[in-house]
Amino acid sequence: MPDRSAVALDLVPPELILPRLRVAAGIFAGFGLVLGLVAAILLTPEVGLALALALVASAVWAVISGGRRRLWIDHGVVSRRGALRTRRVNVTDATTVELVVRVARVSQVVLRVGDDGTTVTVPLALYTGDSGRELGPVALRAIADALSRSSTAPAVAMASVLITQLRAEARDAGAAERPLHRAVGVIERAGRTPLGTLTDAEVARLVD
Repeated sequence: MPDRSAVALDLVPPELILPRLRVAAGIFAGFGLVLGLVAAILLTPEVGLALALALVASAVWAVISGGRRRLWIDHGVVSRRGALRTRRVNVTDATTVELVVRVARVSQVVLRVGDDGTTVTVPLALYTGDSGRELGPVALRAIADALSRSSTAPAVAMASVLITQLRAEARDAGAAERPLHRAVGVIERAGRTPLGTLTDAEVARLVD
């Protein structure tokens, strides 16, 4: 569990996701009960019961696992807690620092950091055209600070991108002046869709 010094990195807060997840799980569980009843009538009661229990259990597990998922940074260490385990990477010592873009109706920009054994992805922004949702300034600053303490060029370059993004957000700059939004255009123009990783040179040009 993160302590009080941790900074949340969830692009979409869990409190916004969980209510919708519970509704979807409830609908799926209801469907499972109906399907189990039909199977009990058409096949055997045992088959119907097993099917209903399996589908309801899947719905319950989706809610439980969704409630556990968290992403945070604490003293330079990014932690991603999943349904069963937590992965951690010290950003300052990361050997892999990449900006990855998925181009779609809602495009996503993520930071991928990793060491020799673990990789963690941090969603930085979601865009639909010139609008979208971006990671908050406190979270961006925490990541940028950790990256800036690294001795590797890719990490320092990424820190510059995030600092430039922070400055753009602070002055409420348009999408064209925001490095994370510009990253989507870089991948689109290069034709590396739907998923592309920016090169070191492309990352450096984001702050030009």
